Amino acid sequence: MKNIYRKSILLTLLLSMFTVLSCDDEILEQENPNAVTPDTFWKTEEDATKGIIGAYSPFTHIWYYSRFEIFLSDYRDDVTNPYGTSERTAIGNFNGISLGNGTFWVWSAMFQGVTRANEVIANVPEIDMDATLRDNILGEAYFIRAYNYFCLVNNWLNVPLITEPISEIDNPIGDVSQADPQEVWAQIISDLKQAQTLLPDSWEDKNLGRVTKGTANAFLGKTFLYQKDYAAAKAEFQKVIDDPAYGLMEDYGDNFTEDMENNKESLFEIQLVSDGNNGWGGDAPGTGKGAAFHPDLAPAGYTGQDGTRINDWVLDLFMDEKTVNGEIDPRTFYTLFFDSEDSTNYAGKVLKSRTYQDASYQEIYPGDDRIFANKHLDVKQGYVASQTNGWHQSGNNLRLLRYADVLLMYAEAEFMLNGSTPTALDAINEVRRRVDMPEFTSITMEDIEDERVKELSLERTRYFDLLRWGKVKEKLVDIPGLKSESAGVGSYKPGREYIDIPQNELDANPNFKHNPSY
Repeated sequence: MKNIYRKSILLTLLLSMFTVLSCDDEILEQENPNAVTPDTFWKTEEDATKGIIGAYSPFTHIWYYSRFEIFLSDYRDDVTNPYGTSERTAIGNFNGISLGNGTFWVWSAMFQGVTRANEVIANVPEIDMDATLRDNILGEAYFIRAYNYFCLVNNWLNVPLITEPISEIDNPIGDVSQADPQEVWAQIISDLKQAQTLLPDSWEDKNLGRVTKGTANAFLGKTFLYQKDYAAAKAEFQKVIDDPAYGLMEDYGDNFTEDMENNKESLFEIQLVSDGNNGWGGDAPGTGKGAAFHPDLAPAGYTGQDGTRINDWVLDLFMDEKTVNGEIDPRTFYTLFFDSEDSTNYAGKVLKSRTYQDASYQEIYPGDDRIFANKHLDVKQGYVASQTNGWHQSGNNLRLLRYADVLLMYAEAEFMLNGSTPTALDAINEVRRRVDMPEFTSITMEDIEDERVKELSLERTRYFDLLRWGKVKEKLVDIPGLKSESAGVGSYKPGREYIDIPQNELDANPNFKHNPSY
């Protein structure tokens, strides 16, 4: 699918808006026979394919997963302690105000995905084309709309629910308003159920990375878990567990390298490309679609950005227990760069605390004791620094939903239903066995929460776990110093767990209101 992303087409800019200019002069009123319009597009199987690739394209926008989304997820949690006071750190300091660029940028990219999915859903059913491919494309569109709305409602809570092309709404200003969040959740569930019936079990190699029925099953389970419908969540996760296409990779580190992308553990990942292109914003041809968020995670001295350090409690949690061989949890070395000369024998390798150019901690930071991020940086590729080749230097895909996450969510759903049962233990212990950690004989909810930190830190999950558990204040606000490198958490008020509605939306639509506490 990376080949498809490389062809990111001008069409994707036309799916959101078509402009008609008028003039009294009949000469100027002549139609351009070469212009793409709704009446001339949506005719062929090729148009349907271009349309769905256009709906995927915003995921690689620099306003979305290529870079800026990390400031709404990992930079907001209690794992990271970002440096500096800027657009990057404002939302994590509970200053996601309506005028903030970060508030507007990510919102815009997500709604761009919604808009394009709506166009596909509205127009592709009428195209005379292969019926199976048509169903698959519609399934992708339903998933993309559901996924974007999942992100929108978790970040902004009170969002408009739009399920048809804007051109079909008579009065977009007067007729569109913020929906009850439960209506949005219901739409997400409905869309994912539609996707389940339409998506294929797999794609051929040239389309690897496009979502499948397994993706929809897993994400529907996640949606039910977020809604505390544990029985329904468990049932959906069971479908994934029973699917022989999915399983844990033998080596945990294979989930974070470019040469092991789209492996059996991955259910959904963003297809990033190291194509040498740069560019701020846009998804037109020639705009970079690489991992521009790497500079925001890279250790100090290896980035042109302010970056972040990791809070001490995270390393302490990793160090609280040893492997069955009495060594450090191997996930520690894949996740963190820290002051240690200890090593762990794992998956045929000797793991040590190393970063770019195989540098040890004391070689770079003599006498220091800060902890930095290491996950996603793909050190094995040999990058000299996180911006060696510019903003978009890495083509390392961003994994957003892994089989290990499914197992941990399954264990959580089972625990919430029935307590520390053999079923819950089997799921969490499968994750632990992969990294040589001793098996639990009984678990608490705290054990599940801690395992999620060790397995999934810096994978865009932690803040939203805290949010759904109702622990944002407890874990972020009530513990001093977690955001000490930027503006702290003094701006927190109840309700600011969510971001405010962008000011341009408030100005344009009188139906929209600020979120509480803004």
